Amino acid sequence: MNIFSYKAILLDLSGVLYDGSRVIKGAAEAVEKIRNSGFVLRFVTNTASKSAHTITQDLQSMGIKIDEGELFTAPLAAKAYIEQQGMHPYCILPASLGTDFITQYDADVADCVLLGDAREGLSYQAMNEAFRLCQKGAPLIAIGMNKYFMADDGLQLDAGAFVRAIEWAADTKAVVMGKPSAEFFKQVVASTGFSAHQCLMVGDDVIADVKGAVDAGLAGCLVKTGKFQSGDETQLPEGAFILENINELI
Repeated sequence: MNIFSYKAILLDLSGVLYDGSRVIKGAAEAVEKIRNSGFVLRFVTNTASKSAHTITQDLQSMGIKIDEGELFTAPLAAKAYIEQQGMHPYCILPASLGTDFITQYDADVADCVLLGDAREGLSYQAMNEAFRLCQKGAPLIAIGMNKYFMADDGLQLDAGAFVRAIEWAADTKAVVMGKPSAEFFKQVVASTGFSAHQCLMVGDDVIADVKGAVDAGLAGCLVKTGKFQSGDETQLPEGAFILENINELI
């Protein structure tokens, strides 16, 4: 694998640069080495439990430099999509995104459902309201489709499982904003000024990060940190490769 055959490096955050609140050893130095080697950098995440501002602050506090315009989040992609469509969302979102993130509507007037990693907010009542709306034909918009993620105290169930439940019960298909959506990868690639095959996605999720990127025309790299589980390497798509951690990239 010749890393210098690529022009842009797309980095997942959780599991690649940090686990929970703990920076992965050497990650800050690895990012700086990538930047100093002349690559265009993009930080790409499905995280819906933090605002873009908080994510940026967290990275900087870990010693990871991030410039304005380098961060691409699934929540921001979802917000842009809903505003472009002129829709009025019933939201199941974490409070940490902030009430000013997007205008939210009660279930009796909403015409779509926006579902993210709301943790305790993913109650039966909220899920049932979402089901009823989608069963009547309201679009279901998902902030990512990850199965689980790594936190300080171990693996945590992510929003993808709840999205699947609504899809199944309401006989609908979610519009996914974030990885592994090809449209999301297309937006990130377009921001680099390069073509998809000149971009490399590095992540700890073999499906959302690596397979999603390869399906969208990018190159993919799986790291054995974060949520990586033994056996994930058997699911690598053709052409993708695997490293112990981000420090091995360069």
